Amino acid sequence: MDSVYSFVLGNLPWFWLALTVVFIVVEVLTFSLTTIWFAGGAFIMIFLSFAPIPFRWQLLIFAVVSFALLAFTRPFAVKKLKVKSVALNSDSLVGKKVRVTEKITELEKGAVKVNGVVWSARSKSGAPMERGSECVVTAIEGATLVVE
Repeated sequence: MDSVYSFVLGNLPWFWLALTVVFIVVEVLTFSLTTIWFAGGAFIMIFLSFAPIPFRWQLLIFAVVSFALLAFTRPFAVKKLKVKSVALNSDSLVGKKVRVTEKITELEKGAVKVNGVVWSARSKSGAPMERGSECVVTAIEGATLVVE
């Protein structure tokens, strides 16, 4: 164990480089946007390791820099990289009144007509709905409207 510790102390820039690579690989595998900040801290330590700073202080500086990057830059990065959901035209159908064009039973889907387009539909409660009756769209599951 003593030889590993002395090897690390003798090759601190390589130690910090290896740690940087490990954190980047973990980030690529998880997409959590957390370990990348520790990779940044380890990258900064590559350059600071050339200064005559004791290893325990380097660890402290690494921790402070990494947590500072995590705390102050992650919220902005998450906001910038956030995938926005795109509202689809079908989302506007929820809550709309529709007319049944094919009978809906408990075991079989029927059809409803909305804005001139015929959709397959199923009853939310399982209650049968006769052709020509009015109902309201409560949800969309794939290409099927859920009505009641």
